[in-house]
Amino acid sequence: KHQNLLPVSIDTKKIHFSKEVTDRKHTPCGTSNILIIMSSFLCKSRTLFNYCQLGKVHEKTRRRAIRCILQRNSASTLIIAEPSSSNASSSSSLMPATLSVISAAQKLHPGPITILCDKAIDTGSLPSAVTSVLHMDTRSSSTTNTGSLLVAESVSSHIQQAQKLYSFSHIVAPATKFGSNVLPRAAAMLGISPITDIIEILSQDTFVRPIYAGNALAKVQATQNVKVLSVRTTAFEKANVDGSPNATVINLMEEKEVPPPQTLTEFVKENVSSSDRPDLATANVVISGGRGLKSAENFALLEALADKLGGAVGASRAAVDAGYAPNDLQVGQTGKCVAPELYIACGISGAIQHLSGMKDSKTIVAINSDPDAPIFQVADYGLVQDLFKAVPELNRQL
Repeated sequence: KHQNLLPVSIDTKKIHFSKEVTDRKHTPCGTSNILIIMSSFLCKSRTLFNYCQLGKVHEKTRRRAIRCILQRNSASTLIIAEPSSSNASSSSSLMPATLSVISAAQKLHPGPITILCDKAIDTGSLPSAVTSVLHMDTRSSSTTNTGSLLVAESVSSHIQQAQKLYSFSHIVAPATKFGSNVLPRAAAMLGISPITDIIEILSQDTFVRPIYAGNALAKVQATQNVKVLSVRTTAFEKANVDGSPNATVINLMEEKEVPPPQTLTEFVKENVSSSDRPDLATANVVISGGRGLKSAENFALLEALADKLGGAVGASRAAVDAGYAPNDLQVGQTGKCVAPELYIACGISGAIQHLSGMKDSKTIVAINSDPDAPIFQVADYGLVQDLFKAVPELNRQL
C-alpha cells in the first residue's frame, strides 16, 4: 500500500524521491518517516546503513531507521569490542582481538555488523564490514575514576539494552579474559546458553570448539534464536582496516530505557605492568621459557634474545608456579593464547595445557636437551641441546 513512497533512484550519496513523496500534503507520514518506510523494502541490504546518513534527517528518526533495519533483518551481529589497555587508552582504533572477531562474524552471515565499544571510534579505522557502532558509558556512579571501568556488571547491562533495542541474531566477543568475564553474565541475563572458544564457523548455528585441552574437537549446534558466542582470536585472521566512513555511531545513553548505573561492583584501580616490548598476545615473535631455565635470573637470556628479535617474552605454567616469571607472561590453557609468526620454546617440555595456547603459531622452534620432549612433536624446527649453550650462541649470531 506504500507503492507511491518507493524511491525513484538510489545511489550511495543521494536518494531521489518523486514529487508526491517529498510533498508533505501528498503523504500522511511526511518526509521525516520516509527512511522508516524505505527500510521495509531494503532491509536486507547492508548498504542501507549508508542511506541513513543522507540529508538533514533528525537524529531520532535516523536511530529509529537503523533500529527498524536491524530488527527486520533475519541475521545481524553485535560484536563486543576488546577494550584498549591503559597504555593505549587514547587510541581510537580497534584492538587486534576485535579485528579477528570481525573476520569471524563475516563468516556467520552477510547481514550487518555492529560494534559495541566503550569509547569513541574513528570510523576511518574500522573494517568496511562494520555498519554501525554503539557507544556505551560504563562509568560507575560511585566513583570519579576515569580509567578503565569495564566491569562485567556494567558491560552486560549495556549488552542487554542493545539486544532489547536492536534484536541481534548473534552476539560475539573475543575469548579473552575480558570476553570470558563479560559474556557468560550477559548470556545469563538474556537467558541464552553461550558457546565459547569457537575456532571454526560452519554455518549460522553450527560451530567447532576444542575440548580436553585441544585434544578433541566438538561440533556444536545452537538451537536458540539468538546465538551468544566467544571466538578464539588466534583461529581467525585479522580483518583489514580499510575504513568504513559511512558507519553510523550511536550513543546508547541517548536511547530510551537506559540501564541504571550498577552499584554491585566498584572499580578501584588497575595494575598494569609496563614494558617496552610488544604485548604478549599480539607480538609477532614470542620467546618462552620453562622450568628448564632453573631460576628467574636466567630469564635474562630470553629477554636479550627477545630484544634482538623485537619480540615478547612468555613462560610456561611450570615456570610461573616456580616463581621464575610473573603470571601475566603465562602461555597456555590457563594463560594467554598466542599465535605469533615465530614461537621459540626454550626448556619447555610441551605439556598439553601449554600446547593448547601456542600451537596456532605459524613457525614453532623448540630448544630442549630431552630428545623425547613432547614439544618436538609440534615444532617445525627442533634443536636438541642445552639451552644455556644454544641461547647465548643465538644471541652472538644475531
